[in-house]
Amino acid sequence: MALPKDLALRFPGDFLFGVATAAYQIEGATSEDGRKPSIWDAFSKMPGRVYQRHSGDMACDHYHLWESDLDLIKSLGVDAYRFSIAWPRILPDGRGPVNEKGLDFYDRLIDGMVARGLKVYPTLYHWDLPLTLAGDGGWTARSTAEAFADYAEIVVKRLGDRMDALATINEPWCICHLSHLYGIHAPGEKSIEAFAASVHTLNLAHGLGVQAARAVKPDLPMGIVINAHSVYPVSDAPQDRQAAERAFQFNNGIFFEPMFEGSYPVDVLSAFGDHMDIRDGDLETIHQPLDWWGLNYYTPLRVKADTNASAVYPMAETVPPTPGPELTDIGWEVYEKGLSDLLKDLDTRYPLPDCYITENGACYNDEPQDGVVNDQRRIDYLEKHFGAIADAREAGVPVKGYFLWSLMDNFEWAEGYRMRFGIVHVDYGTQVRTLKNSALWYRAFLEAHRQG
Repeated sequence: MALPKDLALRFPGDFLFGVATAAYQIEGATSEDGRKPSIWDAFSKMPGRVYQRHSGDMACDHYHLWESDLDLIKSLGVDAYRFSIAWPRILPDGRGPVNEKGLDFYDRLIDGMVARGLKVYPTLYHWDLPLTLAGDGGWTARSTAEAFADYAEIVVKRLGDRMDALATINEPWCICHLSHLYGIHAPGEKSIEAFAASVHTLNLAHGLGVQAARAVKPDLPMGIVINAHSVYPVSDAPQDRQAAERAFQFNNGIFFEPMFEGSYPVDVLSAFGDHMDIRDGDLETIHQPLDWWGLNYYTPLRVKADTNASAVYPMAETVPPTPGPELTDIGWEVYEKGLSDLLKDLDTRYPLPDCYITENGACYNDEPQDGVVNDQRRIDYLEKHFGAIADAREAGVPVKGYFLWSLMDNFEWAEGYRMRFGIVHVDYGTQVRTLKNSALWYRAFLEAHRQG
């Protein structure tokens, strides 16, 4: 395999490369050592919610295989590992007594990373809300934001001394839009009221979480991970361009503007403000200065104006991609220019700190043949997107690092285990890990990067 030297040379020597996972998607052991159920434990067992009622009960059994998984990460030659901490392991009821065995697990995991020379990039919340909190309203209840701040304080007190950076929340859009408006993710609500309430609660939780973490460890670099949408109109017609801007504000501005400017988009407030419990001082709390932010990018969003008389804000209709070779196995369009365009657009619109690509990758469901997983399409995807990141950097966007999603195949939420994003194949029956050709390519790329 030829070393991708030319591509590697487009990144400076101090550019950070890593891999990423999330707790519920890989850990398993959902009822061990004091952990109580999350909303995903409950949701995955409801009929019709998750493909074939797959769940994270076993997942990749990382809770027991973490040492060999860290060895695997180290063998790739990456600088850093991004993972999430399971709130229901630390505070099984979301608040109240601390579960020391939960903290012990992450103590061991982080110590193992440090011992292997891996930088530590945890996320406090990657969707596994303690089920007890859901009973109190979940993300529609202001009390959840307050509970999150307490959780952040507990985690940073115990683990913060070994963290290189900390993210509060992963992908607010999925937590609000997918989970409370479209009903696709846990808890499966389809309500404008629940959606609007969740947006403000989540933004507030982020701000309170940053404050709580900094009160314990003021020098810990704090950020958030946002799956911003790269929005394109399907035509140059004025109504489609206007729809694209509304879709941008509805999907992106609803988080970026309060977090980075201390206000909500005017149209968002007009449409949903009555359902958002915005109190004096909230926007100042949300608008915490951040040290970095993370972008998760996979695919563009193409929209046209929704001219239906009953259309509601943002009056933009999503146009599905055309079937063809440039779709991944989950049906997402491959469009690397969407990444560079989005990075430049966001950097122009908002006063943003340094950026890290905290997730990027592709779903291709190639299986081992004689011990080899030939996922050339994933390699092609990565090459294109690495080039797009380099393009954005050369245009002046301060992108400082990249985390590939994902280290290994895992529980892909509503899709269960049928969709595979890993550069390492997992046989869920045996838990055998097999490096795919994309993992070998990434290792070669990283070696070329180190050699300069």
